[in-house]
Amino acid sequence: MPVYLIGAGPGDPDLITLKAVKALNKADVVLYDYLANDEILKHAPEDAKIIYVGKKAGEHYKTQDEINQLIIEEAKEHENVIRLKGGDPFVFGRGGEELLALAAENIDFEVIPGVTSAIGAPTSMAFPITHRAVATSFTVVTGHEDPTKKDKQVKWDYTADTLIILMGIGNIKENTEEIMKYRDPKTPACAIESGTLPNERVVFGTLETIADKEINTPAILVIGDVINVFKEIKGIE
Repeated sequence: MPVYLIGAGPGDPDLITLKAVKALNKADVVLYDYLANDEILKHAPEDAKIIYVGKKAGEHYKTQDEINQLIIEEAKEHENVIRLKGGDPFVFGRGGEELLALAAENIDFEVIPGVTSAIGAPTSMAFPITHRAVATSFTVVTGHEDPTKKDKQVKWDYTADTLIILMGIGNIKENTEEIMKYRDPKTPACAIESGTLPNERVVFGTLETIADKEINTPAILVIGDVINVFKEIKGIE
């Protein structure tokens, strides 16, 4: 059997896919992340081995190399191994790194996609990230690049109408200052905290003010005129 690399979705445990649930039902081992809702683990058998390998900003329970090795070890000992990751495994989830490690060991794998928070968090609250009148494109970008990289790939000169930033709250001031080199400081901006969960909250501002707001993680940052469309849909002044 292959190792299943599964996206857990944006937070709400009901937003995991049916295919993912079917795979979890047969799991011998589940290795799960910080952003994978604990409720999803209930789909695994009671006797399944559950291993937390979470990583969040400033707090890494295990390094990525340690996680890779652990997946390999469990795959060699058990038939049904699940690697459960928040959102989608390939949207800044390091899923590719884990598959490279498995491929190097000639271990079969299957990927089951998940709903990324970049789409799921806004959509679940009736927040269109595209809208024919104001936004015909969007870009999803990381707000926290690998600090060990020699050169930065994020240049912040993106031309898409809507900009969605994941993992960027810790660097929100630096990021928005860079974005304002290319966009009007008055451009609407908002943070969506704990999207799809009961405690979700939206914090509104502009490119020049959003960094001064109190924002709790996990959260995504949305920039663009679609924010005004969302406000109109919801009747927010």
